[in-house]
Amino acid sequence: MVERSDEAPLLFWAEGPAVSAPPPAAEPGSSGSGGRRLGGGWSAAPWDGEGPAEAAGPPRAEAEEDQIVAVFVVTFDPRTGNMVEWCLPQDIDLEGVEFKSMASGSHKIQSDFIYFRKGLCFGLACFANMPVESELERGARMKSVGILSPSYTLLYRYMHFLENQVRHQLEMPGHYSHLEAFYDDKKGVLPDSKGTPSSQQPVHWLPSIHRYMYPEMKITHPAGCMSQFIKFFGEQILVLWKFALLRKRILIFSPPPVGVVCYRVYCCCCLANVSLPGLGGAVPESKPFFYVNVADIEMLETEVSYVACTTEKIFEQKRDLYDVYVDNQNVKTHHEHLQPLLKINNADKEKYRRLNDQRQMLMYSQEVGEDCSSCEEDLFILFFMEQNNRIFQTLMEVSASQDKTLTADHARGMGLDPQGDRSFLMDLLEVYGIDVMLVIDNPCCT
Repeated sequence: MVERSDEAPLLFWAEGPAVSAPPPAAEPGSSGSGGRRLGGGWSAAPWDGEGPAEAAGPPRAEAEEDQIVAVFVVTFDPRTGNMVEWCLPQDIDLEGVEFKSMASGSHKIQSDFIYFRKGLCFGLACFANMPVESELERGARMKSVGILSPSYTLLYRYMHFLENQVRHQLEMPGHYSHLEAFYDDKKGVLPDSKGTPSSQQPVHWLPSIHRYMYPEMKITHPAGCMSQFIKFFGEQILVLWKFALLRKRILIFSPPPVGVVCYRVYCCCCLANVSLPGLGGAVPESKPFFYVNVADIEMLETEVSYVACTTEKIFEQKRDLYDVYVDNQNVKTHHEHLQPLLKINNADKEKYRRLNDQRQMLMYSQEVGEDCSSCEEDLFILFFMEQNNRIFQTLMEVSASQDKTLTADHARGMGLDPQGDRSFLMDLLEVYGIDVMLVIDNPCCT
């Protein structure tokens, strides 16, 4: 059998090619002021309302209208720092976007992409850094081109367009006609204070506990990030799974590029999906905030549950803002009562083994051409959804029984370690308000 690579093409973007210096200024009226550089280089083809602005991706589960509420260009000015140089609509509030779309430390890399949240909207921006022979710009020109939408499920479709446009802005600053045409074709309506404009669906956080979430999650990102997530964290994904299911505040630190880390935020949220009806009405949603920086501190202080990533190391010192801090593959918590969840137990190892076995079976079936419909993202999401459903189905059945007693056999039936997962079960019962009496002995007391 030919070995399949875990390297996903979508993740190579973060280490993209260097940006070449701009060519000599074109004569007025020549093709240089048009849409493309001749003889190779980057395409800056104008948006014509059809294919060029959309990257290829998996098919949508159902038709969903494009709702782009803003398009913008952010630049780094050596004198004043990050600033929004252009946007549509012109009166939209983009305060803070200049920092969200150009991550701290980006000057050290050549290109990146960033997902972020702005109010009730989500954003995607593509960043690029180009050397220039200009003392005023201190030898480097840095820009980001981005969009805002009430939902992030379609943002990835415009990655290629944004990538081309940021390169176009570096080589031909001040030419916005392609972005104007794009916005005219895709513009939507901003949510009102309640987040429910008349022409749109409500903002979708992930994962909400309802039966429509799986198809929505499936179309969120191109295939490939799940295998990278598993390969990067290994057995530690079971530790993240427990924290995500407990709706903890999870902050992932990484130096730039941050695009790949935004995918880890998404994958982490996928760990906590549950499809059982009537569960967790009072449970806080696990919100994917994607990239955050120091300008988001005030907002994070009010959140009781989220998953986010940052490039700013100062967050590690602000322990009141998070419950779980992830630095590279190191998952840690400063809360003493959560410390037992950091230990990988035998049940965790068995789940990880089963997950990898299923991945290998899928890869083999794809190699021999038996299964061309399934993808690893499906497998990953369904694996944890079924695990979560089994846990909550058991807990609800015990809660509805006469004695409401949860035993070690119940724990094993849920795929948990009766001793190693005792504190996890206790926290789970408290967070979800499930009325059950745990009769598993504390290993410290036996």
